[in-house]
Amino acid sequence: MIPQYFKTSPEIIRLAVMLYIRFPLSLRNVEDLLHERGIDVSHETVRYWWNRFGPMFAAEIRQKRVQKLRAFSKWKWHVDEFFVKVNGKRHYLWRAVDHEGEVLEAGVTKRRNKAAALRFLKKLMKRHGKAENTITDRFASYKAALRQLGALEKQRTGRWLNNRVENSHLPFRRRESPMQRFRRMRSLQKFAAVHSSVYNHFNQERSLASRDTFKLTRTAALAEWRGLCTE
Repeated sequence: MIPQYFKTSPEIIRLAVMLYIRFPLSLRNVEDLLHERGIDVSHETVRYWWNRFGPMFAAEIRQKRVQKLRAFSKWKWHVDEFFVKVNGKRHYLWRAVDHEGEVLEAGVTKRRNKAAALRFLKKLMKRHGKAENTITDRFASYKAALRQLGALEKQRTGRWLNNRVENSHLPFRRRESPMQRFRRMRSLQKFAAVHSSVYNHFNQERSLASRDTFKLTRTAALAEWRGLCTE
């Protein structure tokens, strides 16, 4: 719940956090958009709000969805990693999505090897169980990690099989540029986790539904967002 002693209303805080995390906007862009609506806050206030309340909103979204994910996300997982610069040094962001594009897990490591792959897959399986198939690229560390976990027979590799997770990287990449990269590994992990939950919440797969259905699901997602942390 957003504390009562904050001078700004919870509705404005939720709006600012949603704009910053969901869309490829800088802190100053969010400040300008709020100013257009007659809301006078500084970009540093927006920064404080997202750091303070972003993880709270993400945790509530994740709590509401985790049981559903455990029931319906075990069919097929797509796992991949890509590099992200942290204070000028290369780090790796590991991500897993299910067959419907739902982001299951995100983790940051300094290295791209068997130990990192094993750590990420253990975390993924602890939260979501085991999938019928785990689709990866041909990176050897995936094979070694899955063999140690006793799930090597479930691995699938192929030239285009992992396009779903490759395409799911794009929203994060678009967010990365306005943020002018990351300064610390911890801040990258925090933002990746929050961004994943918010992306899941508002991702309506509009290309697969009619316009009327999309409008209904979008309205429902926005209404649910406005009700976060109200109790």
